[in-house]
Amino acid sequence: MNKLDNDYQDLLSDVIGDGVEKTDRTGTGTLSLFGRSIKHKMEDGFPILTTKKVAFKTMVTELKWFLKGDTNIKYLQDNNCKIWDGDYKRSGRTDGELGPIYGKQWRDWNGIDQLENLIVGLINEPDSRRHIVSAWNVEDLPYMTLPPCHYSFQCYVADNKLSLMWNQRSADLFLGVPFNISSYGLLLELLCAETGYEPGELIGRFGDIHLYKNHIEQAEEQIDRYSFELPKLGLTYYDIYRGDFDAILTDYKSHPAIKAPLSN
Repeated sequence: MNKLDNDYQDLLSDVIGDGVEKTDRTGTGTLSLFGRSIKHKMEDGFPILTTKKVAFKTMVTELKWFLKGDTNIKYLQDNNCKIWDGDYKRSGRTDGELGPIYGKQWRDWNGIDQLENLIVGLINEPDSRRHIVSAWNVEDLPYMTLPPCHYSFQCYVADNKLSLMWNQRSADLFLGVPFNISSYGLLLELLCAETGYEPGELIGRFGDIHLYKNHIEQAEEQIDRYSFELPKLGLTYYDIYRGDFDAILTDYKSHPAIKAPLSN
């Protein structure tokens, strides 16, 4: 068994047991709690759930898209990544654009490359408390297909180890959070490769953490599953500035995926 899966299952149990009923933009309805977190030591293995299979390649494609600063759905569709299809369809746009979302803000916030500034700062001023990247550009929010759910992340260096904490205003616990955990874990590994630090801790902080009502049965199934040892990650090639890398998981053993409808 591994602690990451156990902590995630505890979050599922907490929301099912203590969550309050709330409405949402999809009309599905949720059980919701406010203010929860999850923490993982990277030395324990790559942070990907084993109590259900997580679509690693899909997560990699989306992270590459962010790092490239791309906001057009074409790259995702060309690489068989469909997780933004619902938001794009709902937007009514036909030009492929999703607006100035994550990648635009990370790589070009009014002309500022936040990713580059972060890496330079981590190398030259490791003790700074300003290692922050934000996607919550208030001026651009009206033009985004979907305002950022995970809206910022902060890095911290101590004892030659780099840790990362991300903040999330809205956390779809069953479908979204497993992706977020692995995506920020992979981003941490890429930042370590670029800066020379060892991976430290990965921390996620959630505001509204919720289960859609049509995911409760699936969540209960996952709670009953035992976990496996976490896999290891290998980077055979990386160019973080171009959003280009080859990431390979070794010894990823998991239970089968659990199908659940997208509530979008």
